[in-house]
Amino acid sequence: MAAYEKTARFDLKRNGQGGATAYLDLLLSRRDALKLGAAMAASCGVAHSHQGIIGSDLRPPGSSELKDEVRGPMGELPPVFPIPQQANFSGAPFVVDGETTLLLPPIPSESDRSLARSLAMDMSDRFGFALKIRHSALLPQAGRFILLGSVQNPLVRQFCAEHGLPLTAKDPGSEGYVLHVNGNSAMVGGSDDRGAFYGVQSIRQLLIQQDQRVTIRGAQIRDWPDKSFRGIKLFLPGRDSIPFFKRFVADFMALYKFNTLIVELNACMRFDLHPELNTGWVEFARDVNCTRRNYPRNPLHGREQNSSHQDCCDGSFLEKTEVAELAAFAQQNYIEFIPEIPSLTHAFYLQTTRRDLSEVPGDAWPDTYCPSNPESYKLLFDVMDEYIDVLKPKMVHTGHDEWFAPFGLCSCCHGAIPGELFSKDLRTVHDYLAGKNIRMAMWGDYLLESVRGAGLQARVAPDGWAYHAPGAMTPKQVEALVPKDILIFNWFWHGAEPGLQKEVQLEQFGFQQIYGNMEPMLENYRERGARPTILGGAPSLWAAPTEYNLSKDFLFSVLGCSGMLWSSKTFSNDEIYRSTQKLMPGARPRLTGNVPPSAVGDPVVPLDISLSLNAPSQEPSFSVDLRAMESGRISSGPRVFELTSPNFAHGNTCVMVGTHGTEPNPLPREVSGIKIAHDVSSLIFLHACARAATDKAAYRVIWDEDDSADLLGWYEVIYEDGLPEIIPIRYGVNILEWNWIKGQPARAYCPAADEVVCGQAQDGPITFFAYEWTSPRPGKVVEEVRLHGSNRFRGAVTGFENAFGDVIPNNAVILKALSMVPRRG
Repeated sequence: MAAYEKTARFDLKRNGQGGATAYLDLLLSRRDALKLGAAMAASCGVAHSHQGIIGSDLRPPGSSELKDEVRGPMGELPPVFPIPQQANFSGAPFVVDGETTLLLPPIPSESDRSLARSLAMDMSDRFGFALKIRHSALLPQAGRFILLGSVQNPLVRQFCAEHGLPLTAKDPGSEGYVLHVNGNSAMVGGSDDRGAFYGVQSIRQLLIQQDQRVTIRGAQIRDWPDKSFRGIKLFLPGRDSIPFFKRFVADFMALYKFNTLIVELNACMRFDLHPELNTGWVEFARDVNCTRRNYPRNPLHGREQNSSHQDCCDGSFLEKTEVAELAAFAQQNYIEFIPEIPSLTHAFYLQTTRRDLSEVPGDAWPDTYCPSNPESYKLLFDVMDEYIDVLKPKMVHTGHDEWFAPFGLCSCCHGAIPGELFSKDLRTVHDYLAGKNIRMAMWGDYLLESVRGAGLQARVAPDGWAYHAPGAMTPKQVEALVPKDILIFNWFWHGAEPGLQKEVQLEQFGFQQIYGNMEPMLENYRERGARPTILGGAPSLWAAPTEYNLSKDFLFSVLGCSGMLWSSKTFSNDEIYRSTQKLMPGARPRLTGNVPPSAVGDPVVPLDISLSLNAPSQEPSFSVDLRAMESGRISSGPRVFELTSPNFAHGNTCVMVGTHGTEPNPLPREVSGIKIAHDVSSLIFLHACARAATDKAAYRVIWDEDDSADLLGWYEVIYEDGLPEIIPIRYGVNILEWNWIKGQPARAYCPAADEVVCGQAQDGPITFFAYEWTSPRPGKVVEEVRLHGSNRFRGAVTGFENAFGDVIPNNAVILKALSMVPRRG
């Protein structure tokens, strides 16, 4: 199915204080059947005991009332995110020092111990600070302490009673917590263990280090989730990405209060009964990648097949112990692990060595099994059983989307009614799982004629062959034949009115649902999401969950959706992009697992690059105007830069090279001889590009996901022995345009670099981006750096073709300053 472009202008209503309305421009590029979202399972909603704004019983003397909504300045996340339901960020901070104790009761529960360990490890990792653990039957009369636990913890109950803080299992309710921080104590009390855990995540966000002093910001919070299902959909990671995957779970998902992880598995775990499926999966992924395709080659008549997802587990498979350990790690962070085992469709993994099961004879790589062949279910249930034995899930997502196969070619299914055949497969899989006390979830597109059409759908293959593909089940078939305890993943929520009509129809059928492929721009979310049959939502990453893909493609969606699902607060795209960018200095070390040399106390030294400056402050070819930039020394956190004055070096103020694209570029493609001559721990580039470029989703070019972000150029670092190190400069990864938010809303972020405001023009700030590169060869002198512009780069397509996209437009890379962290001593 061809991709289509749709531009929609819509109102996103904020019904918080002021009832502001944000007008967002949304450019949706979707393939009719791409399920841009995903997710899955969890328990039904739990009613919360929501009280009104808490008054004197929860605020310290002299403080103002708790507020229902707390927002920072434009582009600034509030002190705690998602925004708490009720909060007051005031009062004296709590100083963490050698006298601070972490209190536990004499016989702590496993949850109490786990909370104490997690906070102690976080403080040790971030600040090098070791908390003292103290067991006590009563609260101390003197000294400063931290107390963490649920309402079952006797010390938490004593603290809440003494401070007049209402806390029971029903108040604030399931997953809810109260938090109280002042100069003497920092307390988190949960209505249950999950609530205590989420309160600790808020404490983690309130921790600040300034001038070698660690504090917890003064705050009083009463908080609970709006939605019970707060999920994220990912592929199973490859072995090399497991450490990053765990960091993302603990330091992003848990930190921002997600509670469900839907993981697509395919044949990505070693099977005992069917090892041939593992080798078949590897060969399938290798064939698709080696032929440089997003979809398998040689389908019958060259027609469209399902998305291949060949980058699930990086095209390989893990051991059972590795998969089990990932699920256990998620559960340790109060995140339910829901396996997605594609059934009927997206079933490449089942048929790599069993082409006899294909619904479409003649496909080189079949995607749909025959639902009339008992052997299909024997194989599917063998696979399910091995996953169920390892994971012990409460829910399994079974796919059931994108039923694109030509109908009636299979001799077993010839003459059948598509809707009845689809319902037979649903019930067969549903009943098998129900017999194991496992709930089923699925994508819901073939339950609605408004999504997939009524009756058989006429199709024409590229070679002119005409065929019919199934449309959706009829309403009568859905009502009569589909079990209503299946949780529906609704990826077709786009459009305020059309989306609302579809979710209402699912509700009338009797289904519960979540917003699959959820995005922050979901129209009228606050009103639509209030429907009790909508349990929550889950954004989806449809590419390998590598550090590169997830960081550049997904943090925007995760951050925006976390606020919507926890507290129903909505933000404009501009606010989320700005907030994501401001979040990166703190989030990056957690996600990468590495602290940059500039952040460990070593001095940052500006380098003199004046002899290499080749461009003035204005470049008319690209409408670049840097005349309002500051000159002299500026700093951004621990990083220091020296900005050249326009009066220096014959008026040249920066190094500029051209990205040569579709037209001739007047700028040079290379500037060499930027002298370093030091053994450096890191180099910090302060750079920007001349104009916005593109960072497309990694799934647009699966065989070469790095090139989904436009390559504008690269730094060539030359060591003393002549060995070069190449540092790609990619839009939306480590660089953005100099006028990123100058008189316009933000439309992108770059996770590997930090924004540095370098000047103020009349229409807004001039922004460059500090990118720190750590030398992989400590002890070797870096002699020079050479800056190159790319030449006729072709990245990802905007649709789903098996090809690279067009040559990118001309651009330029502007290097304004360069600093280093030299070796110690």
